Amino acid sequence: MTFSIVAFDAASGDLGVAVASKFPCVGAVVPWAKAGVGAVATQSWANTAFGPDGLALMGGGLPAAAALDAVLEPDGDREERQAGFVDARGGAASFTGANCMDWAGGRTGDAFATQGNILAGTDVVSALAETFEQSRGDLCDRLLAALLAGDAAGGDRRGRQSAALLVVREGGGYEGRNDRYIDLRVDDHPEAPAELARVFTVWDTTMLIRTDEPLEATPGLVGELQRRLTAVGAFDGEQTGALDDATDAALADWAGRYNLEGRLRDDGMVSGHLMVELRDVTSEID
Repeated sequence: MTFSIVAFDAASGDLGVAVASKFPCVGAVVPWAKAGVGAVATQSWANTAFGPDGLALMGGGLPAAAALDAVLEPDGDREERQAGFVDARGGAASFTGANCMDWAGGRTGDAFATQGNILAGTDVVSALAETFEQSRGDLCDRLLAALLAGDAAGGDRRGRQSAALLVVREGGGYEGRNDRYIDLRVDDHPEAPAELARVFTVWDTTMLIRTDEPLEATPGLVGELQRRLTAVGAFDGEQTGALDDATDAALADWAGRYNLEGRLRDDGMVSGHLMVELRDVTSEID
């Protein structure tokens, strides 16, 4: 009743899972990951213990295939299960129990595993794998592209309902306090994979800094920044055009009000995204 991909990116160290299903709130059940350790998708009468147990085993040094075997071995209902494991060395494994509902199967490749059950056919898993292998960009981009390709190839043969994208990296979470770099869920939507892509775009442009072009702090730009901060009541100093401590503090105060503190920079540059947002709320200012 689900199709998924788990993968590791050696360049960034990111680990992640993308999943979709004709099942509500799939993100609460299937995807598990821990930075520096691995990622797990557990589905088809999912044994959710496979997530924490598999990560603990991989964290203890077991490769993905051995960790998957270890969680399956004591499970009396393993022939009902399906799972994909990937470790932080790029090892990958997939399992489909003999009693999973057709079409069901999986495929592994370099640092990824794809799997699905109750699918439209083999093309779904092939689309997941081939799109992931051929796509470029960050791991989140490749996972999402693969999921959309699997959906376009027929996906869950019963239809669409929910989807999720989980990507972990060391210190990648909010204010660096955890590893949840991306943790997005669409719990109930008739076009869940497409809606997940839309929600990801919102997260990407609002919270991530990978597409945020830094701007040189020229006197003209900083003067504009000071005028706009004055207009919103965040700055009451002299408008000198210099990015001084008072201007930095005012920008930080304003950004915090809009949950944009992750865009603040400490390199003498100005976040392009912050300028876009500030211009939007002070459109009356030249």
